Amino acid sequence: MSQSCIECLSLISTDDFRVINRRPPAAIKLPSIPIQQQQQQQLRCPPSPAAAPPPPERRVVVANHLPIRATPDPDRLSTAPWRFELDEDSLYLQLRDGFSPETEVWYVGCLKPEIDPRYHEEISQTLAEKFRCVPVFLPPEVLNNFYHGFCKHYLWPLFHYLLPISPAHGGAARFDRKNWQAYVSANKIFAQRVVEVLNPEEDSIWIHDYHLLLLPTFLRKKYHRVKLGFFLHSPFPSSEIYRTIPVREEILRALLNCDLVGFHTFDYARHFLSCCSRMLGLDYESKRGYIGLEYFGRTVSIKILPVGIHMGQLESILKGGEIVEKVKELKERFKGKTLIVGVDDLDIFKGISLKFLAMGRLLEQNPDLRGKVVLVQICNPARSKGKDVREVEDEIQSVANSVNRRFGRGQDGYSPIVFINGGALTTLEKAAYYAVAECCAVNCIRDGMNLVSYKYTVCRQGSPVLDQMGNDDDVGKVEKKKSVLIVSEFIGCSPSLSGAIRVNPWNIEAVASAMSDAITMKDEEKRMRHEKHYKYISSHDVAYWARSFDQDLERSCRDHYNKRYWGVGFGLGFRIVALGPSFRKLSIEPIVAAYKKTSTSSRLILLDYDGTMTPQASVDKSPSDEVITVLNRLCDDPRNVVFIVSGRGKEPLSKWFSRCPKLGISAEHGYFTSWTRESSWEACPVVMDSDWKKIAEPVMELYTETTDGSFIEHKESALVWHYQEADAHFGQSQAKELLDHLENVLANEPVVVKRGQHIVEVKPQGVSKGIVVSNLVSTMQSEGKSPDFLLCIGDDRSDEDMFESIVRQVENPQSPSIAEVFACTVGQKPSMAKYYLDDTSDVIMLLQGLANASAVERPPRNQV
Repeated sequence: MSQSCIECLSLISTDDFRVINRRPPAAIKLPSIPIQQQQQQQLRCPPSPAAAPPPPERRVVVANHLPIRATPDPDRLSTAPWRFELDEDSLYLQLRDGFSPETEVWYVGCLKPEIDPRYHEEISQTLAEKFRCVPVFLPPEVLNNFYHGFCKHYLWPLFHYLLPISPAHGGAARFDRKNWQAYVSANKIFAQRVVEVLNPEEDSIWIHDYHLLLLPTFLRKKYHRVKLGFFLHSPFPSSEIYRTIPVREEILRALLNCDLVGFHTFDYARHFLSCCSRMLGLDYESKRGYIGLEYFGRTVSIKILPVGIHMGQLESILKGGEIVEKVKELKERFKGKTLIVGVDDLDIFKGISLKFLAMGRLLEQNPDLRGKVVLVQICNPARSKGKDVREVEDEIQSVANSVNRRFGRGQDGYSPIVFINGGALTTLEKAAYYAVAECCAVNCIRDGMNLVSYKYTVCRQGSPVLDQMGNDDDVGKVEKKKSVLIVSEFIGCSPSLSGAIRVNPWNIEAVASAMSDAITMKDEEKRMRHEKHYKYISSHDVAYWARSFDQDLERSCRDHYNKRYWGVGFGLGFRIVALGPSFRKLSIEPIVAAYKKTSTSSRLILLDYDGTMTPQASVDKSPSDEVITVLNRLCDDPRNVVFIVSGRGKEPLSKWFSRCPKLGISAEHGYFTSWTRESSWEACPVVMDSDWKKIAEPVMELYTETTDGSFIEHKESALVWHYQEADAHFGQSQAKELLDHLENVLANEPVVVKRGQHIVEVKPQGVSKGIVVSNLVSTMQSEGKSPDFLLCIGDDRSDEDMFESIVRQVENPQSPSIAEVFACTVGQKPSMAKYYLDDTSDVIMLLQGLANASAVERPPRNQV
């Protein structure tokens, strides 16, 4: 059975075809047997179902780089001259500890060195067989424009709040369409490689970081039900920064094609949700502790959990004998001095020069500390290249030299700043510095997570080997189980380290003061802070992070086979629409057939106005000539009872539909009803006491004054506060506050307070659009015109009352049955209705189809 056939069948099935689609990943090849021949052999000799073991659980981890170290091997002349081994320091390799031992983990990503195309196939085979890795080989020009052009010099600075104000502005390049096209092409190539190893019905995909923001769209387009998660390891900027990206909506929609999107902190998640709200009009809800975004019938879950470190790796290093010699060497070198350590990448956001300036200020304000305190700054090699990296390196070296010249004079061999640059220190060497240092300073001006403080805390926890070295009385001895952290407010690990000294890295005085506090802090307080941090870090390691994300991804995909999926849109605007088994688009042909079928009985047609007959965004709210024409054509059929059911007041509705003499109008959610233009308005039989307006109106006026763009609509039966023209986030916040305020002050009044689409409304109890449906059906039945055809169309929350009333009417065995019932909402969204139409134009087209059917049924007037 072909894949396309399976995808078509999956539109009407649940789990029936999941087993059929199980296939081995294409990356697994038996030696010397082509993959096509393997598949033919499998088709000829299918294994016995009883003997076939269940397929193992698999996770496909996709990242820019594979967790592989590649080193040149010139001795291998007959084969690819490369030697490969797993990179134990890679986070993507470490996260597999969060999965069960039976779970297969496959990796898709690039190799760091450039590989000769002659060896691509051979290396792919080797990595798949030995390491379950699928390498992605990008053409050199695409790779350069994708990684250095778009990722590192445009997207990465912007996500760290650096706007490309001018071409000369260091570290940030302006948007380049050529680099964007390379970014799209690279994500497409990644998608092709993922498909080669993917079993879409069984596997889960976990995509990592900003290099692959578009990958979810390409994968979702091919496999509608694939389990897809994404985790962003960098900050997500505020909407004011993000909205400057020319392709902002394409990136947002790509992320929304995932089932689960993860962030380190709530701030990053909040910024993402804010962008979805401001740019796509999407709101989020929190249900039982989980944050979700409703997107075309799907719920996109939001995960907030900072990544952890691999405890076992560090602990094994601390237990080894090699670190002892390194620690002894450092103790001897810095004997009698207190060490402050910093480990950072060499880039523009790590704030290293600001840290050096703070060190200089510390020594300036505390002359007694000169010669006693040393800041050891270790710099990892830069991950990118360019003018900005060279400028940062020059600035750091200049500030370090300045501080050392000023405060290192007169001290034999003393340099207050030891700047280690030019090569990557091993994990063991860094651990030795962590173990000896009294304090760790992480001074980034912006960073996604930064795990330096976590590693430092674990190293300060000590080990039996290092504990034996704590018997000396020298100042520089290893102090086990106590530590002090100075962390920037602008990094992802800051919220989880409640015992750290948090600083604003731009405030040199504050950082210098924090360094002084860390040096002079009492040992007992250091121990308390350390224990608090170590307890959290040891229990929230990388395995915990991976396991938690994997569990949430499974939970988010639980309903995949309970819905039907349809692809919508082209290119990067592609998304899928998820529909319930009984929720489908209302087609013209079946409803026209049902309409004609009831030609000898009465019909009831109920239509909302705003958002149904006219677009919500239109400035002119009056009905168009097309709407008036189609309504009159429907009303001309004597078997039809057509009503506009709206929340608007009777005055504007009477004015707008004065050209429809036979049209019924139900205004103010059914409080007033008029059967025709000539009939009088009938008020709902509800006890009307307007004293509550004297309480509600002053409250609404208060929020109107403080919310620019809002206004109050006065109705005879209700008061409505509108905030459609206000700022989206501020308007929603004010609406929530107003709702709570009104519910409190009107608790003893016979009214209800409800939120609708950009409104907060106060109206009498017992008034709703659902009551309109019951009253109209009852009236028609009492007059001997019981409807056999019922069509109800609406788009708002208030229209759900009509749909609910129709359901009760149909399911009530004591009510006269209605042969044909069509409850329809506008837009694909959760609803009590069984049908949907995309927009107002579809509604008008449907009504025109019914009107044409009426014209065919009725003979011309000259033949009557």
